[in-house]
Amino acid sequence: MADIREASIERNTTETQIQVTLRVDGSGRSEVSTGIPFFDHMLTLLARHSLMDLKIAAKGDVEVDYHHTVEDVGIVIGLALKEALGDKKGIERYGWSLLPMDETLARVVVDLSGRSFLEFRAADRTGMIRDFPFQLVEEFFRGLTNNVLANVHAEILYGRDAHHMAEALFKGLAKALDLACRRDPRREGQLPTTKEAW
Repeated sequence: MADIREASIERNTTETQIQVTLRVDGSGRSEVSTGIPFFDHMLTLLARHSLMDLKIAAKGDVEVDYHHTVEDVGIVIGLALKEALGDKKGIERYGWSLLPMDETLARVVVDLSGRSFLEFRAADRTGMIRDFPFQLVEEFFRGLTNNVLANVHAEILYGRDAHHMAEALFKGLAKALDLACRRDPRREGQLPTTKEAW
């Protein structure tokens, strides 16, 4: 039986207190509480469609802004995923998704390369989702990308509704991560790189 790929990370700052437990080879179960209802919804979708199990308890200065909580949850999920994947031997490494959400189409591509880079493309003036600024989607992606050490390209190819665009990006990230994290029996014990080191 393959090792269980799981990690728990706690991170406390003057702005946020966050605990995340992540199991890569899960069933998509989630327990999420961040104090931001729309963000909870997106993180639940991330777990369900990646088939990772996610337990997230976050307290932040949401009375000031949602920014710190959203970015820091991204950071901690990235750290947990990095730890859970370990040396990454045997994984696919690359994952991608073209994901529709009604009038919206999102493309998300992931390379678990050990190098962090985010290319995020969406309309500059995408509006609010109730009281949640769409721009915070990018901040979540950046926090996760920089801490899991991945190359991520996320783009809205077209769309009009801000909720649909955010949802398509989170679901697209979930599907891309599901593929990138999968074990390939043909690669057992091998690093998915010709460099033979990360």
